[in-house]
Amino acid sequence: MRSISVLGATGSVGESAFDLLMRAGGPERFRTIALTGGGNVARLAQMARALRAGIAVTAWPECLPALRAALAGSGIEAAAGADAVAEAAACPADWTLSAIVGAAGLPPGLEVLKRGGTLALANKETLVAAGPLVMARARETGARILPVDSEHSAIFQALQGEDLDSVEHVTITASGGAFRDWPLERLAQATVAEASRHPNWDMGQRITIDSASMFNKALEVIEAHEFFGLGIDRLRVLVHPQSIIHAMVTHRDGGSIAHLGAPDMRHAIGYALNWPARAALPVPALDLAALGSLTFAEPDEARWPALRLAREAITAGGAAGAVLNAAKEQALDDFIAGRIRFTDMAPAVEHALEQAAREPGFARSPRDLGEVLHWDGFARRAAAQWQGAA
Repeated sequence: MRSISVLGATGSVGESAFDLLMRAGGPERFRTIALTGGGNVARLAQMARALRAGIAVTAWPECLPALRAALAGSGIEAAAGADAVAEAAACPADWTLSAIVGAAGLPPGLEVLKRGGTLALANKETLVAAGPLVMARARETGARILPVDSEHSAIFQALQGEDLDSVEHVTITASGGAFRDWPLERLAQATVAEASRHPNWDMGQRITIDSASMFNKALEVIEAHEFFGLGIDRLRVLVHPQSIIHAMVTHRDGGSIAHLGAPDMRHAIGYALNWPARAALPVPALDLAALGSLTFAEPDEARWPALRLAREAITAGGAAGAVLNAAKEQALDDFIAGRIRFTDMAPAVEHALEQAAREPGFARSPRDLGEVLHWDGFARRAAAQWQGAA
């Protein structure tokens, strides 16, 4: 029986994974080692019971009594805190999905790689903040990383059997988020509620706002650079409102291979779960005649300055990815809390990058988790100081 763990089980990606696991046989087919989540301990306990998990972990220590109560009589161990999440990730499992949101996903992801496991990676921040460290760790231990971000899964699939040297460029598509059709002058007045409504799908608040600001796409560009080894000259972004083409690989002979599919995360998760085989998934096939047409546009960087910041971070190298990621998280926190405007997020991130570039060691890629956390803390403080001084 195949053993699995899901980190971030109660988020939108974790819920999609749970749906697939239960449809595929649940505890009759998979031995669930660990499930982790946040504050929704009732749902975490429900999932753990359904999959007969060995341990359920909440990242929030104050939620441990409630989790223990919800698991009473089940025989499932309960634990809490960031260290407990990392310890759960370190438990041997054949396949581990990292669906934790934000930089918090990096330490447990490194634990999976340390033990040489297969890491199905939906947490883009892992590669953005520590790409060279993460890829080196995987090479050292023989661990396998399978991309679960829909765009990177699409690139991964389009490259199967292909020579990366023949690739002219890779195009990642972006929906454009909530404000793709707004007049630029309105963006400064955009509210958190407005930024949290995506035109194509229903996901968590943070990723939906990141879609509106295009910071999610900025992170994905850096992630593609780190995972596939593509220079910035071979990475492009197109706005594609229908979200049907997830990515496209264009070769030097002029041909392009695109991955098309419904905007449903179960495809990318299911592909990673069953790789290298393809299994039937509860994802509807496309009806191209019903779709009628697909449209594309170049992104306007006056509307989405995050894309420029991603290019600059790749060019700078060193700790720039860790700084951009942490500063973005801080700026997002400040926007949600009402401390800054929607249009203030990119300037706050840029300020953090400028401040970090003056620090000793910025040009060197972080060599261990401690160095990543150093730059993470520096960037959060710098971004917070910007909003305080603005």
